[in-house]
Amino acid sequence: MIRALERAGFAVARQRGSHVFLSHPDGRSTVVPVHRGETLGPGMLRKIARDAQLTREELLALLRQ
Repeated sequence: MIRALERAGFAVARQRGSHVFLSHPDGRSTVVPVHRGETLGPGMLRKIARDAQLTREELLALLRQ
């Protein structure tokens, strides 16, 4: 997920524990939880897409690259 967001122009701003904070030069930001061995659920994917102002299709396309 972090690599996909980096492809969309986001950069890692900081990390606190298991949460990575990403920001975009235009002011958008989001948080991605990183827990080893766990996958992100559909609710978390929607939250990240909403924070990043990406559609579901745009996010899925970034994940597939």
